[in-house]
Amino acid sequence: MEQFYHIKVAGLERDLPVCKITDDLSIAAFVLFGDVEMTVAGAAHLLKAAPEHDILITAEAKGIPLVHEMAKQNNESRYIIARKVVKLYMKEVFSVSLQSITTQKKQHLYIDTAEAELMKGKRVLIVDDVISTGESLRAVEKLVKEAGGDIVGKMAILAEGDAKYRDDIIFLEYLPLLNSEGKPV
Repeated sequence: MEQFYHIKVAGLERDLPVCKITDDLSIAAFVLFGDVEMTVAGAAHLLKAAPEHDILITAEAKGIPLVHEMAKQNNESRYIIARKVVKLYMKEVFSVSLQSITTQKKQHLYIDTAEAELMKGKRVLIVDDVISTGESLRAVEKLVKEAGGDIVGKMAILAEGDAKYRDDIIFLEYLPLLNSEGKPV
């Protein structure tokens, strides 16, 4: 029987499927893809707390609908996606590597010089759907710094596990790590 974890975020309630990571550890899967209502509400609530910024950036892929909606609601014409693979149009690529809790192997994130120019000397706001171990966040931070951007904030809809204790991120709700029975640890 499938387990679910109930959460209320941005005035909306969701039952998140519980996914086993190890024999003793599970997570509640928060997926924005396809959830337009949560994406719109999450973006609106994050923008209320967002610092002044010139451009938004997120890591591919789950933060894309959120950063798009935040840019749209804030009348911003551009945002940046740190890609997982180099695209043909990308020239003079910057890269960093990371290991996330939701992926099984080491990944890389990439931006190119055109994206770096958009951040150089600018106030950059890093956005993601969930911050857990902080690996994706650290990777994006490195890319922004290498590009010469000034990080003015780091935001997510949810802070998972120990991320809730961080004083350098803004988030809407806490998402606990779960034990094998799907109960918060």
